[in-house]
Amino acid sequence: MAGERDLPLSGPVLMALKMFKTLQAKERLALGEAYSDSGYVVVHETGEAFTIKQLRRRACRLMEVLGLRRVRLYDARASCLTFLANNGVPDHILARWAGHTNVKTTKKWYVKPDVEDLREAASTWDGLHGELNSRA
Repeated sequence: MAGERDLPLSGPVLMALKMFKTLQAKERLALGEAYSDSGYVVVHETGEAFTIKQLRRRACRLMEVLGLRRVRLYDARASCLTFLANNGVPDHILARWAGHTNVKTTKKWYVKPDVEDLREAASTWDGLHGELNSRA
């Protein structure tokens, strides 16, 4: 299927998925043959895959409950890739993580520095000003 790839998971994500798998096993056991093994990770209690609309609705409800700013799930993808880029992950690894064959696609559409991300560049300018002031 398009977009499928193997990705290593961080410890907390792996732990959460293992807990979720345990919950799904209990749901599967309770429903027996009525459980639908769709092959997806995030599914209804019956094992059926969520539609995109259902996923969006649930994600927005969760953001509201947790008091988080509401964002589109697609924007969360860009936020994750921007975070990785800002923390030194090389461009070719970012592209592979995103499932892109072209690094330019990842950088153009998904890595979006904001004002806070630009502070380091501003600090670099401070070094230039410091050198000018020390010569005077």
